[in-house]
Amino acid sequence: MKRQTVAATVVALTAALTTACQGPRSGEHTVVTSIYPLYFIAERVAGRYNDIVDLTPAGVEPHEYELTVRQVAQIDLARVGFYESGVAPSVDQAMTNDSPDHTLDVADVVHLTADDPHFWQDPVLMADATNAFAHTMAEADPAHADYYRQRALALTQDLMDLDHDFRTTLRTCRIDTIVVSHDAFEYLARRYHVDVVPIAGLEPDAEPSFQRLHNLSTLIRDRGVTTVFFETLASPDLARSLADDLGLHAAVLDPIEGRTSADPHATYLTLMRQNLAALAKAGECS
Repeated sequence: MKRQTVAATVVALTAALTTACQGPRSGEHTVVTSIYPLYFIAERVAGRYNDIVDLTPAGVEPHEYELTVRQVAQIDLARVGFYESGVAPSVDQAMTNDSPDHTLDVADVVHLTADDPHFWQDPVLMADATNAFAHTMAEADPAHADYYRQRALALTQDLMDLDHDFRTTLRTCRIDTIVVSHDAFEYLARRYHVDVVPIAGLEPDAEPSFQRLHNLSTLIRDRGVTTVFFETLASPDLARSLADDLGLHAAVLDPIEGRTSADPHATYLTLMRQNLAALAKAGECS
């Protein structure tokens, strides 16, 4: 009897050691996300029961980021892939060729404009994405479906509170034109009836023409604009130069495309509220 007990113990230990040496066999509890705003949703809704991976490293502009071989393998093994097509071509390709068991492309559930992918600047559209993600998680992990739905409801309430604060604050502004370094705020403009004028186009580092700068200078003077906004993941030089030339303030308006190391505790919600405070100051809102 003692020999049998010892033998059984040896077999069990051998099996355990073999499994440990093999490492994780799949990403069955992993959710991969392509950009920070989607990571934020996934972490809030599903972080308790899943490892949430942001494929775009902190401090990196997502539009031109190329996935590593390891990241492509993570996508292939993941339980859920949560991304927005058209933002990062390498992610689009990996989600197609190395697709997780369940994928959600935000472009399928949120009404996007043809050119601007920055839908998360509209908290109402973020709520749409949140509910669609909770539905995808419920399908991928039915055992925790109720939990995902409850977490989505809580996050949706936070987003609706944010929307309310934007609406009530920005409707009181004396100046309703904002000048930004690149065209990443069309959804915010549409939701809150703000006139957003970009220095450049959709590409953060695009160089505007001399005529474009001349027209901007005229518009800024005519509308009493006080501030030129630059962002966190692209060079501020052009915005600062324009502000200096016209005697204006330069300030940050974060497109929240990715995280930075400046504030490791910042979240989508805190960054949006920082943006609101900057807009209220520049627009002389009451």
